[in-house]
Amino acid sequence: MNQTIATMLEHRSIRQFTSQPISAEQRDVIVKAGLAASSSSLLQVVSIVRVTDQDKRLLLAEYAGGQAYVASAAEFLVFCIDYQRHIAINPEVQADFTELTLIGAVDAGIMAQNCLLAAESLGLGGVYIGGLRNNAQKVDELLNLPQGTAVLFGMCLGHPDQDPDIKPRLPADVIMHENVYQPLDKNDIHTYDASMQHYYAHRAGNQKQTTWSQQTTSKLSGESRPHMLPYLQSKGLTKR
Repeated sequence: MNQTIATMLEHRSIRQFTSQPISAEQRDVIVKAGLAASSSSLLQVVSIVRVTDQDKRLLLAEYAGGQAYVASAAEFLVFCIDYQRHIAINPEVQADFTELTLIGAVDAGIMAQNCLLAAESLGLGGVYIGGLRNNAQKVDELLNLPQGTAVLFGMCLGHPDQDPDIKPRLPADVIMHENVYQPLDKNDIHTYDASMQHYYAHRAGNQKQTTWSQQTTSKLSGESRPHMLPYLQSKGLTKR
């Protein structure tokens, strides 16, 4: 195993940070790693808004559901799908196809993961903030995003002030299929649920008495940000 893979396998979401800043050199390397990510047809339809204004940070923490680390992390980056520059180059660009929204979301995820892995390789830590989509329109207005550009998620980065345990993941046998999709073996899920119960019961903070199955199916049984479709459509995206 090389150091790159070791860094990947050691991933933990970090939500507590020291007051130490990230150096300009570190930040530049992190962004360059993101820019080096794969891009569908080299469309490069992602923009990053680095938020340094503390008043904006406090509002973003509120919009994200009261996640205080949005305000306290050394860096906070907002990843956006962005077709505005393409439209500026050529007004005939048709950015409202659902396929193009999918491309933007996929490419943003790839770019962000590159950034996070680069940060972790430097001894830093971070966490994704999908909660920005709780109030996507307010975030959009705060960051003054133009038409063709929409908020997707944020990312906190900083020097870790915690050392959480690694959260268990579904086994490869459940995720990986060969040639055709294989039916689910619920015994695998029962085993995984037991490992998650043990993890939740023994981690240092925020202990829970629940299983992965209970937690995820409960979340998926209700509405999931239904305002996102009209928001994206208002930005000229996902109309057809």
